[in-house]
Amino acid sequence: MKFFREWGKFMMMGARAHARWEIDVSNTILGDKKRLIILGLLTVPVIWGGIAFAEQMGTALPELLGGKKAYSPAFYSTGIFIVSILIGLGAGLITGCIGAGGGFIIAPALMSAGIKGILAVGTDLFHIFAKAIMGSVIHRKLGNVSVPLAVVFLIGAIIGATFGGLINRVLYEINPVLSDAFITTIYSLMLGFLGIYAMTDFLKARRSDKGDAPHGGGDAHGGKIEGAEMGNLPKKLQGMKIPPMIRFDAEVIPGGRSISWLFLVLSGALVGLAAGIMGVGGGFLTFPIFVYMLGVSSMTTVGTDIFQIVFTAGYAAISQYAIYGFIFYTLAMGMLLGSLIGIQIGAMVTKVVPGITIRGFYAMAVLAGFVNRIFALPAKLGEMEIIPISTQTGAVLESIGVWAFFIVIGGFSVWVIGTFLANIGVLKGEEGRS
Repeated sequence: MKFFREWGKFMMMGARAHARWEIDVSNTILGDKKRLIILGLLTVPVIWGGIAFAEQMGTALPELLGGKKAYSPAFYSTGIFIVSILIGLGAGLITGCIGAGGGFIIAPALMSAGIKGILAVGTDLFHIFAKAIMGSVIHRKLGNVSVPLAVVFLIGAIIGATFGGLINRVLYEINPVLSDAFITTIYSLMLGFLGIYAMTDFLKARRSDKGDAPHGGGDAHGGKIEGAEMGNLPKKLQGMKIPPMIRFDAEVIPGGRSISWLFLVLSGALVGLAAGIMGVGGGFLTFPIFVYMLGVSSMTTVGTDIFQIVFTAGYAAISQYAIYGFIFYTLAMGMLLGSLIGIQIGAMVTKVVPGITIRGFYAMAVLAGFVNRIFALPAKLGEMEIIPISTQTGAVLESIGVWAFFIVIGGFSVWVIGTFLANIGVLKGEEGRS
């Protein structure tokens, strides 16, 4: 039980570190006129060209791009583009307001909108990569980056991302429904675990009346350094002297620490595999693996985590999805535009909303994603004749999951935007004093 509590805690720390990076990236892009011009130049031709081409070709588009290899949405419209902006907006509001990565809602939201899982994963990875390139933030503000640690870890991450992309593509070629069912199952497990932990954490904080800190209560750097005191597992792994040994944390612990390259490569492979399959960058796994298993301080983990997300997402997006046609660029650009706006609004709302309220919304949002995916699974398993369920029953369950998801995320978005509009005067006053 303690293991799962610790694992959940470090997953939350990873989500918060990734959110701080996204906020920094958003500020960098929106605060620079040249970057905004570049964003406009990239966005307009891709969006207008994609919509015009899709509307002109109509139903011939899938065959033109390769039949089963030409992934939905086959018909791209202005409506779908607006939906992609709204999905990005919702993810951005969660990231900015809650201070934990909102990217976990993107793939479920895209799949709920009728987009195949493999396309949702590839598009999400490209969206992360495009945001990183546009922002070009070298996360020095977020923590130290141990270059040897990061490089060896990335070797494993690239291997894992390659296998993750390969698994998704093979399953899709066997049966597109099987691919969707597999991605849905993975998301159900991840969101279920994280959602239960987040709700338990929220209820505990509410009972103890210690939930007033912004972004869900605390910073990974606050107080003592997490990971400075190792448990038994990190001590055992660091005690296995399998050369070459990689040194790290010299700035945190006198003399630093070292660990075998083998464990770093294996850890990177696991994170890369998750990124390649789920399309979320894998950052939610890096924190618990680094701190709880490898014994790396959270200060070093923060920078290294963001470092690997940028390169892992870029590699997976291009080599495993883009060159095979599994990325819909207009969707990615719509999500990018929406998330940039959402992050800014969400970050400002944290100045006028108690932290305990934000933590509650985060738990609800994660659990809504879990309900969305777990209710979509029976229909897919029934379609493959794995479980005996009628088409109508499967469709009803899937609709319940979709409505529950969008009601929670939509309600949260309306509440955040409403809070922002109602407190514009207060927020302007705070900006004037800062």
